[in-house]
Amino acid sequence: MFQILRVRGESMSPEYKEGDFVLIVKSFRRNIKVGDVIVFKNKLYGILIKRVQKITDDGVYVQGTGESSLDSRRLGPINFQAVRGKVIWHLRRD
Repeated sequence: MFQILRVRGESMSPEYKEGDFVLIVKSFRRNIKVGDVIVFKNKLYGILIKRVQKITDDGVYVQGTGESSLDSRRLGPINFQAVRGKVIWHLRRD
């Protein structure tokens, strides 16, 4: 199961920028590890892309690289069921 998504926003800048595309693999959820970039769904903010910082029994802690990134510092841990997929390919817009 694969899906192509377009990056919106700058919360993972400079590595992932507005307009870039990513390919995610959807059938892994529990196989993520620290350092992976994942896509997940948040009830208030929709689909987000962030890097995994820590994994606990409670969830996945993620962090963006942009200054105003909305990540686990504000959202707390991400529930495993909210994870949509792991980024396996990145196509930069420039």
